[in-house]
Amino acid sequence: MINIDLKILSLVNESEIECSKQFEEIEKIEFSNQLKVLNAFNKNHIQAHHFIGSSGYGHNDIGKEKISAVFADIFHTESAFVSPLISCGTEAISQTLFGLLRPDDSILCISGTPYDTLKQVIYGVEGKNVGSLKDYNINYYEVDLLDGEFDHIEIKNKINSIKPKVVYIQRSRGYSLRNALNIEQIKNIISDIKTYSNVNIVVDNCYGEFTEELEPTDVGADIVVGSLLKNMGGGITPTGGYIAGKKDLIELISFKMTSPALGVDTGSYEPGYKSFFEGVFIAPHIVAQAKKLVVLASRVLSKLGYKTTPNYDDKLSDIVCCIHFNDKKKLIKFTRAIQMSSAIDSDSILEPGEMDGYEDLIIMASGSFNQGSSIELSCDGPMREPYAGYLQGCLTYQHGKIGLMNAIKAILN
Repeated sequence: MINIDLKILSLVNESEIECSKQFEEIEKIEFSNQLKVLNAFNKNHIQAHHFIGSSGYGHNDIGKEKISAVFADIFHTESAFVSPLISCGTEAISQTLFGLLRPDDSILCISGTPYDTLKQVIYGVEGKNVGSLKDYNINYYEVDLLDGEFDHIEIKNKINSIKPKVVYIQRSRGYSLRNALNIEQIKNIISDIKTYSNVNIVVDNCYGEFTEELEPTDVGADIVVGSLLKNMGGGITPTGGYIAGKKDLIELISFKMTSPALGVDTGSYEPGYKSFFEGVFIAPHIVAQAKKLVVLASRVLSKLGYKTTPNYDDKLSDIVCCIHFNDKKKLIKFTRAIQMSSAIDSDSILEPGEMDGYEDLIIMASGSFNQGSSIELSCDGPMREPYAGYLQGCLTYQHGKIGLMNAIKAILN
């Protein structure tokens, strides 16, 4: 049972009042995105029979075609590929890169070192030919951010020097300590790049969808990629990922997802697509709930002396609050308390452990209805200095608030 500490409740309630301006802005963005989603549904004439699944090859799967068309309209792109067969964001990104790149091509990441799980996609495993970009003789380069901003001069020099086929941007922070990159920053760098190069620009949009009124494809990105276990699934969609962008590029990526002989026309899903339509429909609201928790957590924890990124009054471009604990025990206590505040698996006692794709031991709270869903209330962090915890998601703001109070109680004791 969760018992609320009245002193912590008073602190949180006081902080909520201080966050009212930020909450109003979040609700304004939610309204804009909900209208956009509704219009995408109406434009594509979504009906109940589109929920029905398919079997075998999945040819003439109207549900698959319609959910992909809805995503294309949400992102204002020529095409989209939405599939329950994509297991996570890392797989969607991996398939995108392998679909677009060929041996001796180059990729340039301009947002610093990417998320931990992509390192093996890029570099592989020492002594093993696992089929990484490196194993295919695809060259990888990166440019670090400068105080959270794109390094326009170094990016231009790198592009002119190595002539990459793909420029890659990771919008969210991963396990770095920076803020997420906002749409204005992404717009400015893409506009700059397009003046001197026709390189394909791919944005990892995980955790960023619906946090602002515009998406990367609205400001010039050629491809956006994400997971349905995060924002776009609304906590309802049970699995899957999406890739949206230019039609010719989506076709190349679909050849990698299936085969060059088949592309997007193949692939079945017998359970049906109701949860996919319902998930993306409710996603703007769920993202708004998660953003409110980020603002509240940042405000309360800063008042308790912890550094957080973002600050509570920063412009949000993802659903993650990074808490700098600088203390291994506090990271573990906080994360365990989030798990104990969950509706599912609340009695699990978390321990740091090895996870596929990560270099460090990871502690991860995810008492979720859909396993591993990070649009639901969750928290994780690597066992390395500065022992930062990454709090994200919540299906309801009130649940996030309860979880936050329980976690604060744990680190104060």
